[in-house]
Amino acid sequence: MTKTTIMYDQVCKTHLAGSGHPESPARLDAIVSALRHLDQDSNLEWKSPGPAREEALLSNHDSQYLDLVRDSVAAGRHSLGYPDTGISNGSWDAALTAAGALVEAVDLVMENKASNAFCPVRPPGHHARPGMGMGFCLFNNVALAARHAIQKYGLDRIAIIDWDVHHGNGTQEAFYEEQEVFFFSTHQEGWFPFTGESHETGSGRGKGTNMNCPFPAGAGRDEILPAFTGHLVPAMDDYKPQLVLVSAGFDAMKGDLLGRFNLTPEDFARLTEIVMDIAHKHAAGRLVATLEGGYSLDGLARACAAHVKTLMQDG
Repeated sequence: MTKTTIMYDQVCKTHLAGSGHPESPARLDAIVSALRHLDQDSNLEWKSPGPAREEALLSNHDSQYLDLVRDSVAAGRHSLGYPDTGISNGSWDAALTAAGALVEAVDLVMENKASNAFCPVRPPGHHARPGMGMGFCLFNNVALAARHAIQKYGLDRIAIIDWDVHHGNGTQEAFYEEQEVFFFSTHQEGWFPFTGESHETGSGRGKGTNMNCPFPAGAGRDEILPAFTGHLVPAMDDYKPQLVLVSAGFDAMKGDLLGRFNLTPEDFARLTEIVMDIAHKHAAGRLVATLEGGYSLDGLARACAAHVKTLMQDG
């Protein structure tokens, strides 16, 4: 019997975004503690991922940008030059490992070695553009996972589902003109990174494969769950993805430091059920989720545990 696999390595804690920064190593401590508790009678398997190879990074990022990140870390700088993207001596290794976790997780589910996988990694990724880091993100982990699935397994219909309170602008940009990836996002409107309008539906070959559902501050279950059941599910019935990737941002949790949504752990469990149903209906159950946001530690831990507990029902 295959299990839910947790892709985790402590090297992801060596990335430091700055003193007092909300995107801190304590986020992983809170998540791992909650998942270890969940694991007492569990159906979890823990794996330590290796670093992504540079050629994998080049599938989604410009070589000049990789040089900027590598050289900035090696020079001991504290920022990439973007005001919201701090770095430290451990950032390069942490970012490579975060990307590597997603690549390896795709291999596990594609080769039926895991029922599904969750990657509690940092730095997060969905704001990272092909040629620019931003929003605490260095490399776009979920985009790299999709590129890997396309290149290694020949997939041509991949769904990326993003429920972070912030719009995944980097992911949208990566695939906006491509039909091989359908990007769906619920997020807070008028909020960083100030993208993700509902009229942004893709262009060229990608026309119709981008769906944004922005909601005002204060939105919660009554607004966000119907977007999934009423918009995402029918779209996936038409698109029929062969793999489901989830940008699992838990800053849509009520009381988060950097969001104004009101979801509960039970709501995240329900969202997880919906994306699992999509994966089972169209993608032989193949689903990989990765950590994005979530900055109030108690809420992050409880929401993440609800998400993983639901994933474990597949094992």
